[in-house]
Amino acid sequence: MRQAQTIIDKAKLTEQLLQAVEDQNLKQISALLSLLVAEEIAEILESTPPRERHIIWSSLSTEQQGEIITHTNDEVRASLLEILETHEIAEIAEDLETDDIVDIAQSLDASEQQALLESLDTSDRNAVEMALTFPEDTAGGLMSTDFISIRADITLDVVLRYLRKLGQLPESTAELFVRDRQGRYVGTLKLTSLLINDEDLLVQEVLDSKQPPIRANLPAKAVAEAFEKNDLISAAVVNEQNEILGRITIDDVVDIIREEAEHAQMASAGLDEDEDIFAPARLAAKRRTFWLGINLLTAVFASLVIGLFDASIEKIVALAVLMPIIASMGGIAGNQTSTIVIRALATGKLAKSNSRSLLIKEAKVGLLNGLIWAVLTGTAVQLWFDDWSLSAIFATAMMINLVVAALAGATIPLILQRMKIDPALAAGLMLTTVTDSLGFFVFLGLATIILL
Repeated sequence: MRQAQTIIDKAKLTEQLLQAVEDQNLKQISALLSLLVAEEIAEILESTPPRERHIIWSSLSTEQQGEIITHTNDEVRASLLEILETHEIAEIAEDLETDDIVDIAQSLDASEQQALLESLDTSDRNAVEMALTFPEDTAGGLMSTDFISIRADITLDVVLRYLRKLGQLPESTAELFVRDRQGRYVGTLKLTSLLINDEDLLVQEVLDSKQPPIRANLPAKAVAEAFEKNDLISAAVVNEQNEILGRITIDDVVDIIREEAEHAQMASAGLDEDEDIFAPARLAAKRRTFWLGINLLTAVFASLVIGLFDASIEKIVALAVLMPIIASMGGIAGNQTSTIVIRALATGKLAKSNSRSLLIKEAKVGLLNGLIWAVLTGTAVQLWFDDWSLSAIFATAMMINLVVAALAGATIPLILQRMKIDPALAAGLMLTTVTDSLGFFVFLGLATIILL
């Protein structure tokens, strides 16, 4: 009940904020914004039209802008950076961690990016330049260089004195990374171990050598899987020589998981998860027209299949009534299978080694469902039209389409992945084409041969 009240309060607060923007009440805007955290303000910026968005943005302090802009999606971030001067971009990046500066730098053109790098101190500039050499969706592109590493051959007392000298720890620090004399990763020292053990002990006596590091070229999705399987809060990022380059923390992984979920949801409609919902209509139409065109081609293909049997449909009107049922059942069966396969591919549970077993299993599922629904729908058609021939044809077409739909739902995502095409983006469209066209062809073909 308490949680529901919090959600209602937040909704009311957002409504009040948008009303204050409409009234251009800057004092009230600032007061309301002070009640929201950075992530919530970022969500509001993403969900408001450009005019209102710029008013809210200009009401934020430079420090707030830096923290908030890193939580917006790529397109909204780019639109906000466009209204800033180069020196203003440098100001909002001044107190950010290096991974957040990298996010900003990736949204800038070459000249602005160079100006931002030149405004940083030497250590931050080197760290950002190194991160920019890695693709955005890899561990190297996600990592922060704000971490503390210590040698394994020193005592805990030395470590404690070193930390006191630093005065503060990087945000979300729960452990220190341990290296050997050559700078190679050997494990982690948890802060709890540092506090409860004898100060005369060496770091190498109490370190955790089982926690694995993350390779810099590891894809972001695999990084999230490594955190999940190993229950990590943070992890060192290393190069091929096992030298520590930076760290990834759990908040970075939460962002990866959220982005993956948004990508899967938007890709099913042929859209980009980073698209600004208030992007100019011309730009949005341009993006969407490609997939509309592809869908038109598949629909035309299905219509051509139906056109091959127009004479049959004219003579037996019942065929036109029953056709959509065949296509719909095949589409649902195929989507059920493809959803399971796409998720298995995304979580790394499905690979070449076990794909054959999955295909056999899905074929059996399709066959069982086909038999069940062939009997049920065939009986219904008999009761409806009182025609055993039509009933048998419908039942046969239903069974064939459900089996093929299950196989297509399993194989299409696998084929797309091997072709380096995102299965979430294209599988649905291809599957619909297969199930509709094949369903029409089998049903109308059998009707033409047997009834006519």
